[in-house]
Amino acid sequence: MAPQRFHEQFHHIQRSLPDVPLTMGPDDAAGHLYEKGVVLVRDGEEARFVEDAVRGHFTETAGLVPDHVRRVGPQAGRTGVTRIRVGDPAEGEDTVPHALRAVREAEGRRGRRLAGRNHVLHIAVNACPGDEPVPVPRTGTANPGTAEGSYDPATAVGVLVVDTGLVHDHRSCPLLAHTTGDAQLTETDGDGVLRQYVGHGTFIAGLLAAVAPNTDITVRGTLNDAGAVLESEFGALLFEAVDRDGWPDIISLSAGTPSADTDGLIGLDAFMRELRDRHTLLVAAAGNNGSDTPFWPAAYAGLPEFADSVLSVGALRADGEGAACFTNHGPWVRVHAPGERLTSALTGFTAPVPYVYQHSTYDSCRFGADYACTCQYPRHTGALSEGRESTGAKPDQVMFDGLAQWSGTSFATPVAAGLVAARMTAYRERDPRAAGAGLLAATTDRAEVRGAHVPVLRPPTWRPVPAVVAAQPA
Repeated sequence: MAPQRFHEQFHHIQRSLPDVPLTMGPDDAAGHLYEKGVVLVRDGEEARFVEDAVRGHFTETAGLVPDHVRRVGPQAGRTGVTRIRVGDPAEGEDTVPHALRAVREAEGRRGRRLAGRNHVLHIAVNACPGDEPVPVPRTGTANPGTAEGSYDPATAVGVLVVDTGLVHDHRSCPLLAHTTGDAQLTETDGDGVLRQYVGHGTFIAGLLAAVAPNTDITVRGTLNDAGAVLESEFGALLFEAVDRDGWPDIISLSAGTPSADTDGLIGLDAFMRELRDRHTLLVAAAGNNGSDTPFWPAAYAGLPEFADSVLSVGALRADGEGAACFTNHGPWVRVHAPGERLTSALTGFTAPVPYVYQHSTYDSCRFGADYACTCQYPRHTGALSEGRESTGAKPDQVMFDGLAQWSGTSFATPVAAGLVAARMTAYRERDPRAAGAGLLAATTDRAEVRGAHVPVLRPPTWRPVPAVVAAQPA
């Protein structure tokens, strides 16, 4: 993990959640953020048990007035979770690790984990960006290119993209002519400059439509607010997204959080249980921390009860020869797909729009890779970079005129989702889980990822990209 990039994004995310005190860690190498002073529990008897355990612990240690331990905020209802305050966030020390230790000592009597951090789930390029988008001329072409086939509303595969919303002029891009969903709330700042991660959902929809033309793609702006949302709220937002249009064939989700917990996220328990009992296949990004720490909900693919309902996707590097430097890895990552320097629609095609880079590139790969990765090229200086003010360096600005090149497991995910959808069309398969399993069983393609030979999916229309592309920003 690269602490500098993570710390830059921490402050950015904190601004997007101004009323929520956030903290890192406890080991920021794991790359997770969570709500300070609060633990997340299942409502009912378990919540009462946790309250009593924490209150008793702090009474014995005299570390906190017991009255501080109480449930806070509205109850989540359908998700069955609630937040318990275990300390005053205004105090310097975060009490969550102490409270969780007290609960862990008591959990053995209950047989399962009862409390956890209230993580911040974020777009998989957010707290750990693979890179930022690079302009591609309007005369450029998508990569992966558009597959053969046509759109037929009677047989189209339903795909729900849970992400940022669509840019206002997305239908000007032919690939997105029949894509529907939520509009991006705010595309530009007061100076007319694109906000960070605007176009993320549009870019993903473009990749899906290119790989699988016969798809009905709906983009929901669940993550419009800088791509960051508390775990305690995310389950309800996912339910809201599927309730609006019914459960789709495929959900493409490029968001999550690292967590060393081995049984998933308490805040997603109810949603994941319902997903398991539906026909929907969740295709989820493995995350960009360069780590083997499980990234949830993608890591549900590694749990036997969810193995057929979740497909976790890591990213291949631009030449396809191995893993992208930033991709998470491990036995819970089921497959890898192209995810570095892909080309898709960032904006519509009606007018150019400026963007200011937020992060600086590095002199060498921040994850220790030995190829010319997106950590290094194209060179630019970012507005959030630590130490920029002392050097007087100005952040670089570029203009987007429709297409962009972008990297991350965020984008490997819709490539894999599109291949599942394309197989459903080709084989007239109505079960997306069977199609996903068939796709994995049929592939003999392998790549080396951290010493392991893992299955990969490469669209026929995908083209390997040279190691260094795109000119430096002016």
